Amino acid sequence: MQKVNSPADVAKMRDYCQAAFARRKLRFLVCAGTGCIAGGSLEVYEEFKRVISERGIDINVDLLFEGQESEAGTVTSGCHGFCQMGPLVRVEPMGTFYTKVKAKDVEEIVTATMDENTVVERLLYEKDDGSHATTELDVPFYNRQQRIVLGGCGTIDAEDIREYFAVDGFKALATILQDLSPEQVIEIVKDSGLRGRGGGGFPAGRKWEAGRNAKATPKYVVCNGDEGDPGAFMDRSVLEANPQSVIEGMTIAAYAIGAEFGVVYVRAEYPLAVVRLLKAIEQAKEYGVLGDNIMGTGFNFDIEVFQGAGAFVCGESTALTLSIEGKRGMPRVAPRPRTTEVGLYDKPTLLNNVKSFAYVPDIIREGAEWFKGIGTESSSGTAVFALTGNIVNAGLIEVPMGIKLREIIYDIGGGIPKGGTFKAVQTGGPSGGCLPESLLDTPIDYDSLDEAGSIMGSGGMVVMDERTCMVDVARYFLNFTEEESCGQCVPCRLGTKQLLEILNDICAGKGKKQDIDLLIELSHSIHGGSVCGLGQTAANPVLTTLRYFKDEYEAHINDKCCPARVCKDLISFRINEDKCKGCTLCARACPVSAISGEKKEVHVIDQGLCIQCGVCMEKCPNKFSAVDCVSPKIPVPAKEKTEVPA
Repeated sequence: MQKVNSPADVAKMRDYCQAAFARRKLRFLVCAGTGCIAGGSLEVYEEFKRVISERGIDINVDLLFEGQESEAGTVTSGCHGFCQMGPLVRVEPMGTFYTKVKAKDVEEIVTATMDENTVVERLLYEKDDGSHATTELDVPFYNRQQRIVLGGCGTIDAEDIREYFAVDGFKALATILQDLSPEQVIEIVKDSGLRGRGGGGFPAGRKWEAGRNAKATPKYVVCNGDEGDPGAFMDRSVLEANPQSVIEGMTIAAYAIGAEFGVVYVRAEYPLAVVRLLKAIEQAKEYGVLGDNIMGTGFNFDIEVFQGAGAFVCGESTALTLSIEGKRGMPRVAPRPRTTEVGLYDKPTLLNNVKSFAYVPDIIREGAEWFKGIGTESSSGTAVFALTGNIVNAGLIEVPMGIKLREIIYDIGGGIPKGGTFKAVQTGGPSGGCLPESLLDTPIDYDSLDEAGSIMGSGGMVVMDERTCMVDVARYFLNFTEEESCGQCVPCRLGTKQLLEILNDICAGKGKKQDIDLLIELSHSIHGGSVCGLGQTAANPVLTTLRYFKDEYEAHINDKCCPARVCKDLISFRINEDKCKGCTLCARACPVSAISGEKKEVHVIDQGLCIQCGVCMEKCPNKFSAVDCVSPKIPVPAKEKTEVPA
């Protein structure tokens, strides 16, 4: 193992690693992000090793000595982003991109690649026009993205630091240690326009400058990986796929503010991220780019990993630092000094999000103007989203700031499945807002989303179709924030509970006309009186659904009707006697035996037993479509059984 003993050695290490990996003629890269692992990608990887080894090829190609070559090798990578099409495999250097690969497909892929110089067409992504995409960039999901933070996630082995060196890893750190003062580093970050990607969007350079100017010592650098939004997995994917970029970014920040110790706060529910991060830290120390006397410059900086217990409120900076100290994770009460003045152990602490730190090496290497040239004037760079919900192409995406919601949902996401109709998109996680179709041309940036009543948040984006009840959506997110409230302040502790109770009543058909005004009044009170961001933004789903979908609230309250036919207390399932053929499929599927009727007889649903699960409608053959979902729920007298002619 070579060690980096000076900043100049980083370039030598890069050249050495690039040459070593170039001696592999073929490389089968298997995605080993959490999503693909769940789909069996590790079994695919083991099968690649077996098949290649059976050909007499040494699969340990990364360890080849200079002058030796290998016909092929296989390695794992982090998340490629297109999770629903996993397990994913890319063949380099051709870039052939395979989807939904199983272990049984491996031998066919190896044979096609090594013996026939062709591709396995059935495993390629199929476009809408029926043609196949041979490479990732041919896939619509990828070709509208601009991947910076995610750039190395699907291309390098997260558990081998040499692969990070091969793609200019630690070049930025070497540059600043050799050529730049801490103040110059801070100016670059300020000039880039980088804003914190944890949700607040505070200018990173200003925060770094405050950390530098703080007088007390020691100082700390903390990385916030406490990603608690339902459906969000952006930070997890970066930590799993390219942890060295976060380590390098944190080390640059430590040099800039004068810190010697850092902490990565990761929730314990991310075991794979924790394992790979710990391994990356160990390797960085072995290679001399972390720890004591980094690159022989006399600069010291060490990092440890702290596993959080999963409290959503610990994403707030002061609650997070208290959690690291072993105390209850509760935000400090205002007025309070900034974390850059009084943070971890009451010392100056620079706290940024995973993605914020991961951008820094690229900004130093490419320059502030390069980063500022991406995105908008007030929101530079890219945004990373977990695109989920009622969408054809779900997964992790990275797009330039300023891109329209419509472009993400239809050009990248592929639109609504099965010809469905778009209804709303929620950005910013449980603290975000729900935006209607009329706002699909809203640009993705901090200011535009704020004006629309939503937030950028840490990067959640949930798409909803016409089958979604917006009152129920508001209730879902309020249920989350009410449970996650730390209980410290009355507006959040009791206000969210009252909001949730009102929404529960509305969904149960017990809503009153004055409830809408009460929801608005309560929401503003919670926003104005809560201590931290959780409470201050908790009512956003309520306010935006009232702003854009007020008619649904009025239907629930005035007509006792759920237009989307979701709220169980406001719907009932009926069997149309003119369409029912007595096939018995619905009766056999009913989990509570609420459907009666013999074969070839019209069936009847006992409304007293029915739990409104909808299984009967799902099981009824399309050619019959005899089960209807009706709203409002009106008792119907039992009918006598009617014989259906054969």
